[in-house]
Amino acid sequence: MSDKKGKTFFLDEKGVKDAYERWAKVYDIVFGSVSGPARRRAIKAVNSLPGTDVLEVGVGTGLALPHYNLEKNVTGIDLSSHMLEKARARVDRLNLTNIFEIKEIDAEHTDFPDNSFDIAVGMFVASVVPNPDKLFKELTRVVRPNGYILFINHFNARNGLRLFAEKKLARASRALGWHPDFPIEKLFPQEVLPKVHFSSVPPFGLFSLAILKNEKS
Repeated sequence: MSDKKGKTFFLDEKGVKDAYERWAKVYDIVFGSVSGPARRRAIKAVNSLPGTDVLEVGVGTGLALPHYNLEKNVTGIDLSSHMLEKARARVDRLNLTNIFEIKEIDAEHTDFPDNSFDIAVGMFVASVVPNPDKLFKELTRVVRPNGYILFINHFNARNGLRLFAEKKLARASRALGWHPDFPIEKLFPQEVLPKVHFSSVPPFGLFSLAILKNEKS
């Protein structure tokens, strides 16, 4: 989000919760179709990676949950209780037996022990959380050595169909704390960036998938 001078800023924790509670009832309709291809691309990547214990950050209403392979044991976290109610209802309705837990928690400060997961995937959260660098640091803590950290996020475009799509999403995006001018340097430390694999995903390349191996001792 930007002020009148063009300076980017983030919603605080309360702002994020309030925004998503307002949008919970219509989130799937407004954002589901636009974000669906990118979400499925991220889950396809998760399913292809080794390891069984998965943390989904920004699980929201649970749109991604039906797409995980059954051997993946998934824990989903989010700040919005209203969104999580819908996620839990989806798990029950579809009998998703591999969904281990749906939990309301701040992704920047979780209560998971060190090295709890093989994979962590952030769904459209990097440009929403107040401190993206703290989010990344927390995920490196809870993901096991040589596990994987993935993010789906969006970045600014100058022209073409992607710019058209961003303009169409602009008003709703601001309400949710999204900002397409989000710089990747706010998420990944400079020394880590060369190790991150980026790929553009549909629609219109609006989103990017970032994959990093968690190389820690």
